[in-house]
Amino acid sequence: RLDDRSRYVLGWSNTAKLDALQAKLRVLEARLAEIGQQIGDLQQEHAAIRERLDCLAKLEEFQDFNELDWAANARDIARLGAERAKLEAASDVLITLTQQLKTLGEALNKTEEQLIEQRDKRSKTEQKTADALALKRDAEGLMAEAPDGFAARAPRLQALQADMVGTLSLTVESCDARERDMRDGLQKAIDAEESRARRLLEKVIDAMRSFSDRFPVETQEVDVAMGSAAEYRSLLQRLVADDLPRFEADFKRSLNENTIREIANFSSQLNKERETIKERIDLINQSLTQIDYNPGRTITLELQTATDAEVRDFQTELRTCLDGALQGAGQDSQYSEAKFLQVKHIIERLRGREGQTEQDRRWSAKVTDVRNWFVFAASERWREDNREHEHYSDAGGKSGGQKEKLAYTILAASLAYQFGLTWGETRSRSFRFVVIDEAFGRGSDESAQYGLDLFGKLNLQLLIVTPLQKIHIIEPFVASVGFVHNAEGRDSRIRNLSIEAYREEKARAEDNPRARLFQTIDPLQTLK
Repeated sequence: RLDDRSRYVLGWSNTAKLDALQAKLRVLEARLAEIGQQIGDLQQEHAAIRERLDCLAKLEEFQDFNELDWAANARDIARLGAERAKLEAASDVLITLTQQLKTLGEALNKTEEQLIEQRDKRSKTEQKTADALALKRDAEGLMAEAPDGFAARAPRLQALQADMVGTLSLTVESCDARERDMRDGLQKAIDAEESRARRLLEKVIDAMRSFSDRFPVETQEVDVAMGSAAEYRSLLQRLVADDLPRFEADFKRSLNENTIREIANFSSQLNKERETIKERIDLINQSLTQIDYNPGRTITLELQTATDAEVRDFQTELRTCLDGALQGAGQDSQYSEAKFLQVKHIIERLRGREGQTEQDRRWSAKVTDVRNWFVFAASERWREDNREHEHYSDAGGKSGGQKEKLAYTILAASLAYQFGLTWGETRSRSFRFVVIDEAFGRGSDESAQYGLDLFGKLNLQLLIVTPLQKIHIIEPFVASVGFVHNAEGRDSRIRNLSIEAYREEKARAEDNPRARLFQTIDPLQTLK
């Protein structure tokens, strides 16, 4: 139909079409609801008819109405009951006889129960008698087989019975139960003794193992087992016969003196390394005095005592071990037990205690590295009067250029010390090769030029690895360049150029933007 807007497909707006479709939707929804209501009504009617059919089907099971007439049966029962009550009420003799019958019936039931009970007792008594006779025969047989001396051990058994059974009565019937109690008590006692013996054995084995660990040479041919008890006993006898305690004082004095000497050498070596660091810092500072960090100012490295708790405690313990220990061999206080324990504590931590090996290893590496005994700082001073201009305890709060400049200054002085260079002196045949990888990648041009100026004054032979965008920084300081190129990420190629050849190709590349320093003509040819 031409007026059916729900079929329209063209036009400036589809609003009318949407309205028409929504109107149809509402009509269809109303129709759908009405049909649903009809379906529900029909389903209810169908259920009612199904229920009636089920009831009618059940009625087919009964062929006579009397099978269903329960009311007539109930009336007959009520009528007969009433007649019985009427007869009983009308005759006193019947009531008396009924009462006597009830009493006799109760007496008969009671007599029958007593009869049954007596029969059970008689049967049980006969069984007990038979069992007692059997036990008597068994006991007589066991007594006949008893070994000699059993009568002498009987009192011991009676005493054990009193301890384990207690006040429980002993009858013919309870013999088996008391026997089990006796056996259980003896087994518990045996288990307790075995457990005690096992613990004692473990203590003996632990003592053997401890002795073997402490003296492996003396026990290298002796096993840690009870079978080796004779060997350990023989070793004890030899020790007692040798009277080793007589030599204990001499041995302890020798051990203490040697231990003190080694601790003193250890402390002396650490102090020597500490003084070496101070001497090296003084030499580096001599080189730093020749470098103008800023116009009219120089940099000086300073050493301060570290405040780390572990390092400080280690130094204190080391001094405590040596205090009063080197006064002379004849003094009684040379090496007291407390002093020995102090040294033992340090040695155990340096060696690594059981369960704390990794922790002690890190501690040992830290406290015995003398560099950790110092905190390094830098002081910028005026050259004319040595007044401090600024103090650098760390690089925090400084700009990137300031950090790099400070690092280059200290690096140059350290290289001068490492190569044994004198500032301003030229040694044409000396080998002073330094490689700087990933150089100046993120630093400022000014700080990089400052560092290269310092390296030039030291006459160092530099190999600098840097990206192409930083080539202009190192260009005034190098004699040749090597370009590394990797076209596809599979193989690298290098092209060596003198600085003059590089500048010529750079000039040509600037004149001709299409020209490149690297242009692969053939994978097998050298790059141009």
